[in-house]
Amino acid sequence: METLLVISTLPDRASAEKLALLLIEQRLAACVNVLAPCTSVYRWQGKVETATEIPLLIKTTRERYAALEAAIRAHHPYELPEIIAVSPSAGLPAYFEWVKTETTT
Repeated sequence: METLLVISTLPDRASAEKLALLLIEQRLAACVNVLAPCTSVYRWQGKVETATEIPLLIKTTRERYAALEAAIRAHHPYELPEIIAVSPSAGLPAYFEWVKTETTT
């Protein structure tokens, strides 16, 4: 089972923590890191925007990815949420096994 690191951002800590808890409760993620606020600069609908956002680092498996993406899209306040999945090229095998165990229903 392949482990994935999924990155997303939310507009505030309350919505970030709420989504993190939902993903853990539904076993869509083994762990979600809710990081410190950051400043995002981006172009949206033809305008340059600046926003404070809360990044999430979500650990899951490829098998759970589709359901995780659907849950993020369903509960995310943005029209177009950032959802980027990265496949680690290396890591502690025991940690990857733990991610697999925690995301198995």
